[in-house]
Amino acid sequence: MYLNERERDKLLQDLVKMNFDQARRKLRRMDPKVKLRMFRTVQNVDEWWTRYDLVGLGTSVTLIEKRVDNWDGDPSNREHAKYELHRVIVEPMPGNRT
Repeated sequence: MYLNERERDKLLQDLVKMNFDQARRKLRRMDPKVKLRMFRTVQNVDEWWTRYDLVGLGTSVTLIEKRVDNWDGDPSNREHAKYELHRVIVEPMPGNRT
């Protein structure tokens, strides 16, 4: 059964409130047929995109992260990169006409 527009909007509102790991976990548990289409690929400057296709629900979800660093340029102060969820896109897949 596919998600209709109202259900996709509710999913979007739920995902926006979560961090990246929570959103990933929720998406992977929602649909047993979920497919990871891309993982942290750079589509725009300073944006990393992760896309899940919820095949059983007829919905595609894109999680967009931004890198948040406080690096001052000193090599001795280099930390691991930190990301935070910046934007979420929820859209119907081509077969979903609801």
